[in-house]
Amino acid sequence: MNSFSEFAESLLGGDLFERDEPLKGIRVLEVCSVVLGPATADILAEFGAEVIKFEAKRGDQMRYVTPFAYYWKNLSPGLLEQNHNKYWVGMHFGHPKARKIFYDFVRKSDVVIDNLTPGRLSKWGISYKQLREINPRIIQLHVSGFGSWGPFTGRTSYDAIAQSEGGLSYITGFEGRMPVKSGVWIADWITALMSALAIIAALNYREVSGEGQFIDYSQVENVTRFMDWTWLYVHVTGNNRERSGNRDPAICPSDLFKCKDGWIAITAFSEEEFEGLCKAMDRGDLFEKYRDPIKRLKDENARFILSEIARWSEEKTMEEIENLADQYGFSASRVIDVEDVYFSRHFNERKAVQEYDDPLYGKLVEPAYPPRMETPSRLKWGARPLGFDNEHVLSRILGMSMEEIERLYEEGVIYRWDENIPAQCPPEDWDGKRGLKYP
Repeated sequence: MNSFSEFAESLLGGDLFERDEPLKGIRVLEVCSVVLGPATADILAEFGAEVIKFEAKRGDQMRYVTPFAYYWKNLSPGLLEQNHNKYWVGMHFGHPKARKIFYDFVRKSDVVIDNLTPGRLSKWGISYKQLREINPRIIQLHVSGFGSWGPFTGRTSYDAIAQSEGGLSYITGFEGRMPVKSGVWIADWITALMSALAIIAALNYREVSGEGQFIDYSQVENVTRFMDWTWLYVHVTGNNRERSGNRDPAICPSDLFKCKDGWIAITAFSEEEFEGLCKAMDRGDLFEKYRDPIKRLKDENARFILSEIARWSEEKTMEEIENLADQYGFSASRVIDVEDVYFSRHFNERKAVQEYDDPLYGKLVEPAYPPRMETPSRLKWGARPLGFDNEHVLSRILGMSMEEIERLYEEGVIYRWDENIPAQCPPEDWDGKRGLKYP
């Protein structure tokens, strides 16, 4: 290929859904709720794995965790975000027949993911030891707040807990003020991403050895892992890492600055970048005195430099500073809101934001997983009502007849949504057929 434009056309041209899926042929059984486990399975599903999600009678807790009490067509936006491209089965493993059915699925699957309280599956007879006896090639990921062993095992963890226990909240926020947690569930999402990576690594090892394995992943440990240079600094200096607001204590200048019409991020670490910023500011004196990046990081120097940039930016618009950054070779970008991202020409051209037709809910627009590749991730459908795919999954994978499936309904082994609980149900205008996959 002669140019990046040709490369881009080869990646993004044509029908996304005609392209190969890198994880096609991998079957994943998800026994999860909330965000951490489901998001792990979601990553695999968007890259082509067949994910079968099992829910207890109340369903995934995220059916009821919805922003500002907002529902759309009986769907919580909180449930949708980490539950794409999955098949939904209503079945609780407390029932002996349900466990037997699950064992049959394990024989025909590659991965089991759970984020229940450590030991919960073992009480139901679904420990890794038992699963391995059924299928020696099975890979099981258990992801929880604090892991399967250790003094804190069994403590309930949510994203805010993991950010706090892992040290992230303490270092986040402004100097002299309270700790601040991230505005998104960052501990959930990054742990899910790394959990998916662990599964893919285990799948690769299985190709070599023929053996499956058990993976124990701690959400809190994952938070401590992505806190960049913090640990070496604390170890070597003996000093704690304190809050520094938007100022980056390892790069100067790198901060958010107020403009006439909004806020802008400015970074200029290398000598060349800092020289460009000083030229744009008409402050050659700053460059001559602080051209050494290490000298700029001294606390008193950094505070002075940032205050001078702040005074300068207040007299400029965001567009003026962005144009100066392009002209003089430093980095600057306005702080944009979610709506700006949604309509961004850049992200839409790269298909980082994908539009798809969900058979139940209609047109949806969401961000897809970022790698742009010849076998890309894709959004095929969104979340589903509880038990929506029971017949399809049991008949196609286990070969059950419709008579057998009806008996399972009668015995309470499997179930569908409760019509008295809208968060479990299809949209009110559902015709009883749309979106169903039949045997």
